[in-house]
Amino acid sequence: MADQIRFILNDQPVEVAGLSPMTTLLDWLRDRRGLRGTKEGCAEGDCGACTVVLERDGKAEAINSCIALLGQIDGQSVRTVEGLLGKDGAPHPVQAAMAEADATQCGFCTPGFVMSAYAYAAGGEKADLETIHDALAGNLCRCTGYRPIVEAMTKVAGLAVEPAPMPAARIASAAFEDTFFAPRTLAELLALRAQHPDALLLAGATDLGLLASRARTPPKSVIHLAHVPELTAIVDGKEEITIGAAVPYARAMPTLVAAYPALRTYLARLGSRQIRTLGTIGGNIGTASPIGDMPPVLLALETRLTLASVRGVRELPLEDFFLDYRKTALAPDEVIQSLTMPRLWPGEVFFCDKVSKRRDQDISTVAAAYRLRIKHGKVEDVRTGFGGMAATPRRAPNVEAALLKGDFEGAAHAVIKDFQPIDDWRGTAAYRLQVAANLLRRLELRIADPSQPLEVEAL
Repeated sequence: MADQIRFILNDQPVEVAGLSPMTTLLDWLRDRRGLRGTKEGCAEGDCGACTVVLERDGKAEAINSCIALLGQIDGQSVRTVEGLLGKDGAPHPVQAAMAEADATQCGFCTPGFVMSAYAYAAGGEKADLETIHDALAGNLCRCTGYRPIVEAMTKVAGLAVEPAPMPAARIASAAFEDTFFAPRTLAELLALRAQHPDALLLAGATDLGLLASRARTPPKSVIHLAHVPELTAIVDGKEEITIGAAVPYARAMPTLVAAYPALRTYLARLGSRQIRTLGTIGGNIGTASPIGDMPPVLLALETRLTLASVRGVRELPLEDFFLDYRKTALAPDEVIQSLTMPRLWPGEVFFCDKVSKRRDQDISTVAAAYRLRIKHGKVEDVRTGFGGMAATPRRAPNVEAALLKGDFEGAAHAVIKDFQPIDDWRGTAAYRLQVAANLLRRLELRIADPSQPLEVEAL
């Protein structure tokens, strides 16, 4: 008998049975529960009209309900815009602040903004513009009403929020409709993987969720990774950092930014808060996209993968993982268990760049990362990683050879020896080559004079 999906919705327990676990949370909310305050805009997790909040571990975190699958929500506590109203029907302080600031126009996007504002307020964050804009980066106002929305956000910072109830913890593995498997131990996961080699491995669904939301062709079977301890652990060691493949970006960011400060701005541009709540680094690697944001960074940081199966565990350098376009060295019965990267040595510098058509919520045209060890003004070691330049994320050996000589201009000219990119709607091959070369020139300026401002920022 299939397990029932159990979660808390607006403080009330819910059980779902007889429905595909690959149904999106948004479709279930609107069609089965009649909660139509949550809207569908893009069905891709880009516009934020579908934003709801997960309340767990004393935190409120915004997610995109249009790409979240019901099976993922088992054991969670979800709040929608309807769940903000008081028992007497009075508006929540966040809703009141939006109304008082005249922060609504057509109103279609408003519930999503309200839920992002609620998550921001519950987080007790600073009421500065940088933090507010980061909290709103995943929400699109088509009427361009951002000024009053930001004004409303400044009024609700640090709002006290009562902890939401949580359903009873599920101890054993679950199988919903015998198509959505949610193991609780690594041994159970590996056994399932061996039995179902064609099942999709799903962590945050920020990519695979589009199969259900946009393409309307949900996968036939899924193995959900988010409850396996070995895949959700962070080991912050003295010399290395190990991050489980199913650790969401939101959890990994404090550790990564502390170890590699250049990632602070880079990761803030990786999706939105809604995406980072569920999306994982392991998923970014596993999809093997040539324009994924993290692989170039991880290549430069000399990352090793731990791959596990019922046959055992093996380690593989990330640069050997990507074989061809969307093709990897992962065997049919294997999963990515974790990724390990060394900390920066004394004398090492690390930088990374992302160039895209939009600053926020956009995929890379070119992504690049560079780690150099410099002693007495001489480059002793260097590793690079580039995305958007080839069929796979790749290092640039000719560029690295020039950098080892301290020849940054030579490195810029060597880009064409390492890459033959394609033309597509994000940029022409010539544009990509020029961008990559210019980023290396920027790298020289960063190293020569760290105090020199190189970013264009709004005042």
